[in-house]
This record gives sequence, structure tokens and C-alpha cells, in this order.
Amino acid sequence: MPVPGPGYSITVRLEAPPSASAAGDLTSAVGRAGGVITAFDVVESHTDRVIIDLTCNALSANHAKDITDTLGLLPGIVVRKVSDRTFLVHLGGKIEISSKVPLRNRDDLSRAYTPGVARVCQAIAENPDDARRLTIKRNTVAVVTDGSAVLGLGNLGPAAALPVMEGKAALFKKFAGVDAWPVCLDTQDTEEIIRAVELIAPVYGGINLEDIAAPRCFEIEARLREKLDIPVFHDDQHGTAIVVVGALRNALRVVGKKPEDCKIVVCGVGAAGSAIIRLLLKQSPADVIAVDVDGIVHRDRPGLDDNLRSIAAATNRDNVSGRLHDALVGADVFIGVSAPNLFGAEQVATMNSDAIVFALANPDPEIDPMEAQKHAAVVATGRSDFPNQINNVLAFPGVFRGLLDAHARTITDSMLLAAANAIADVVDGEKLNASFIVPSVFDTSVAPAVAEAVRKAAQN
Repeated sequence: MPVPGPGYSITVRLEAPPSASAAGDLTSAVGRAGGVITAFDVVESHTDRVIIDLTCNALSANHAKDITDTLGLLPGIVVRKVSDRTFLVHLGGKIEISSKVPLRNRDDLSRAYTPGVARVCQAIAENPDDARRLTIKRNTVAVVTDGSAVLGLGNLGPAAALPVMEGKAALFKKFAGVDAWPVCLDTQDTEEIIRAVELIAPVYGGINLEDIAAPRCFEIEARLREKLDIPVFHDDQHGTAIVVVGALRNALRVVGKKPEDCKIVVCGVGAAGSAIIRLLLKQSPADVIAVDVDGIVHRDRPGLDDNLRSIAAATNRDNVSGRLHDALVGADVFIGVSAPNLFGAEQVATMNSDAIVFALANPDPEIDPMEAQKHAAVVATGRSDFPNQINNVLAFPGVFRGLLDAHARTITDSMLLAAANAIADVVDGEKLNASFIVPSVFDTSVAPAVAEAVRKAAQN
């Protein structure tokens, strides 16, 4: 079950009597309310009172309020202020621009700006490829969204999407030294998005599409790849697919199975699910069964859109129909990128022995991981509070580092597979077990390994 985490961390400033029991009363109250204390600091002390900052983790915003209310009911306790630590992190934004060159005097200004910069402009006009060498283009990525599919929250629009895009930019810099910048477009028209990205492309060495709803995201990515001479990568599709395929390779090593012997069920056929299926098919599995809200995707099902028709043509070898529970019978692998609480342990029991369950819906997975573990040999989620977290940050920083280093003009399936294999290989035979099939997102060896693999694949 979920446990209180730092995503809902609060600091409560309290006024308490200077009694020996005050600290115990406060900590006990937080415990009764289901919170987890992470810090207890006395910030002021007086003869008649003490001022305390009590920091704790909660399950949700409502739970945080319940904890605060519980503290306020204690005799002699006054709640002065409650600070949501997540909102504090976002105050003023999470990224900034800084200069790489000194601007101390006239000489510096003459070279970095006018008149010296004119010579650099002329050089690029004569040889446009020099932009990769002489400008930020060589190391800069645009993180582009229309805000139509923000996390699991839906269509929030471009302004509400900005905190996520800032976060992506910060991760690019932290893990791969890539300079990325949010580009939140105030349109959800496919043609306008394509044209807007086309117009800004000269600044960037790559385009990272993010949180754009399916099925528009497929057309936007495909057409931009045709139009631009820089890589276009939809992270919700390919970042997820890379990490899933890498993790699955290691999970299969744990249970001693091969892809070509496995029936794989993929639940959710949006951006992530479709990309996972297409990359899985490169591994030649015995069969892949795609399932969406209307059941198993098969060739005779009415009302299929272009994406689903493509999926149906490439999967479901025997053209079976039915619901998710039917698909799970005799399956070796379940991969979910869909919705919470779709099945239970009794359905996992109908899968083949040594089953693998990747329940990746966030924040609540398709099955409670503890229930899945009753019958599955390997369980992964998208959450940080369970083992085997499938997280895109394992992929996209290193992927773009490799693309930029190779001066790549496109991205191919061979590069995606190279990235997946690089992630899998970070977990060597001595580390690999059922609870450790992917490296930590803080493993500093991951991004360089992915970058080198992508660079080599791009140059080949």
C-alpha cells in the first residue's frame, strides 16, 4: 500500500508550551494521523513557549490537512503556519539561464557581442552547419508540449504544464549536462504545433515532445521527423518504451525465459503502450496482446483508428477477442500503462509460472504490487516507494546526450534498442535479482552508458 512520501511533505510552524511532554505529544499526534516525521526543529525558545518547525510526509494534500488539524487540537498548541515543501521548491521556477563566458570589460563585450559577434554570424550564414559548433544548438534541446496530457492529470493546458517541463529541463542538466528549455505552446491544433516547432528548430539540436495526447502525438512526431534535420523524440512514447524493454530484458533473465517464448499482454494503447508494443516486436516475442478500454485489440474489432489498426495488424497472432482478464490467461508478461485497480491476485494466478508484472499506472497501478507478488516472480511499478521503478529519467537524458554528441539528424529504432540494452547492462549479474532489474535513477553510470550506446548506434 502507498506510504507517506516527500511529494506531500509539509513543515508546520507551531507554538508549544515549554513542557517536557510537548515533543512527545506532537510526534504522537502525527503518528496517530498517519504521518511520518522527517524533522523536528526548535527555532525559538522562550520562558513561556517554544517555536517548533515540525516536518512530516503525508499521503495527499487532504491527509496533510488532517495532520495539521490533529496538531491544532492538542492543548496549548497553536499552529502558526503550514508550508507545502513541494510548492516551496517551485517558487520562482526551477531553472535559469547563466552565461558561460565572462562579461567583465569592453574586451569581453566586444568578443561576446558587438562588434565581434558579427563575424560569427557571417560564418554561420556561409556554412549553416557551423551553428552546431558556434552556438548553443550543439547542446540544447526544446522540451515541447501543448499541455494536453500532463502526467496523469489530463488536459491542463500550457501554463499548468510548465512546472513539469521545467522539471524535465532540470533533469536533462543534472543527469546529462544537456541544456533544455520549456516550450509550452498555447494551441492544441496539430498543424499549428508542427509549424511552431518547425519555426523554432534552428535554435535546437533536438526536440523532446512531452505530454501531448494520443493520437495527435503520433502524427506530430512523424511529420516533424520528416521536416526537421534534428532528432525528434516523444518521451512519453519512446522514453517509456526504452526503460520497459530494458527492464523486461533483465526480468526475463531473472526467471530464465526468452522473449521468443513469451506471450506479453500490454494494457493501454495510447502513446506509451503503442511505443512499447512497437519496440517489443523488435524482440520477436511469441505473441503480444494489446488491450485497451474496449478490450483486446483484434483485426475484426469495429471502430479501430489508424493507430489501433496498425497495432492489430502486428499483434494478436490468433486474433483472439475478450477482456483483460481473458488476455492474462496463459500470459508470461503483463505490462500496464493504463488505469488503476484493473485486476487482482486471482488473475495473476491464471498467468504462466514465473510471471512478470509491470503495473506502471501512476500514482495507483493496475494491481496492488503486494497482491501481484502473491503469484508473480517479478513485479515493477512506476512508483518510487516500491522496488523496480520504471522511470523515463533512466532514458531521455542519456539518449539526447548521445544524439547531440553524434550530431545526429534523426533517431532510429536501433538507437532506442541500444539505449534499452545499455540500461539493462548497468545491472550486471552480481546485482540482478527479482527486486533489482533496473538501476537507480541516481546511478551516475546510467546516462553516460546510454549516451555512448546511442552515439555509437547513430554513427553506425
